[in-house]
Amino acid sequence: MRLGDARSGKLADNLCAFGRTLRRAGLSVDASRMALASEAALLVGLASRQDVCAALESILVSREADRMVFRELFDAYFRDPEMANKLLSQMLPSAEGKAEPSKRRPRVREALTPLQAAEQAKPKAKPDQKIDLDAAMTASDAARLRHADFNGLSASEYQLVQRLVRDIALPIPSIPTRRARSGLRGGRPHWPGILHEAAQTGGEVLRLPRWQRQTATLPLLVLVDVSGSMERYARLLLAFLHAATADTRRRDVFAFGTHLTDLTPAFSQGDTDAMLASTATLVDDFAGGTRLGESISTLRRRHARRLVGRRTLVLLISDGLDTGEPALLASELAWLRRHSRRLLWLNPLLRFDGYAPIASGAAVLYQQADAMLAVHNLERLRDLASSIAALMRR
Repeated sequence: MRLGDARSGKLADNLCAFGRTLRRAGLSVDASRMALASEAALLVGLASRQDVCAALESILVSREADRMVFRELFDAYFRDPEMANKLLSQMLPSAEGKAEPSKRRPRVREALTPLQAAEQAKPKAKPDQKIDLDAAMTASDAARLRHADFNGLSASEYQLVQRLVRDIALPIPSIPTRRARSGLRGGRPHWPGILHEAAQTGGEVLRLPRWQRQTATLPLLVLVDVSGSMERYARLLLAFLHAATADTRRRDVFAFGTHLTDLTPAFSQGDTDAMLASTATLVDDFAGGTRLGESISTLRRRHARRLVGRRTLVLLISDGLDTGEPALLASELAWLRRHSRRLLWLNPLLRFDGYAPIASGAAVLYQQADAMLAVHNLERLRDLASSIAALMRR
């Protein structure tokens, strides 16, 4: 099939505009992928719409979570021949289609809305004219984001929340250590300090320093589920924990999906964005399945020394949708609980009222964990520190 002269054809312009729309939806699309997409469209031809969609999807989609977003955008973008002109002229799309705007994903709705529409003021409309514009972070929007589920955020809201979670504090509880130092309180006099101060005052004892036990934050072990159902939560919670636990004396972070990945070297970086980039490179089973039992078994065999006595606070972030053997998961969780001070299950599925751990993996987690806490929005993350402190005082 001949496509005509490239100087007068619209294929290249439409593909470039479609790539910009995909980037607004959060997909990783660069110039090299768009060049490959153009070649793929030339190879398969334009006779079959399904063939073009499959060819572009194989090149422009690299994550399973973005697949449905791509298909909805392709259906909305290439359904109406005038959609490209409307988007390029910075006008709101008004084409009717199979997928109603209210039923589309937030990322799809935002990608189809031009960026300038949120920055411009609403024009005065006639009573019978309906104009749909999104307000750009009004006070009500900021309050709504505090209680909005992370999985239902649009692309721009997700990026904003990713910045906001870095400002939430998470003080890790402290415990007395075996080491002691000179202080004002204690059961025994600190004779070296007393003699040193007496030598400075001509033999007069003006103060009685005492041996005081030092305190230190609990060692922290974080296990983050990076399976497909946890993809939207994992990145936000990693950014939150990186910033909130920066002053922790010792922290070890692991990601688990089909296998265990050590993220502790990535967490040693000071910049959160650099940490997330390193995490994306290290984790090769992102958006896959969940095998928590096998992952904890790997932790026991290769990284058991990361658990400092029975003082380590373990934060296990998962929705409990495990695909492994429940018996193996139960035995490995029992070992992990014996070698830690507290095993806390941070479950984003608590956003549902009346949630019950019915799944086999969730039921085992519920039995072995010391507590189950919610982490599905900003408000719950702010309450996390007080919840952990209350559990440690029990």
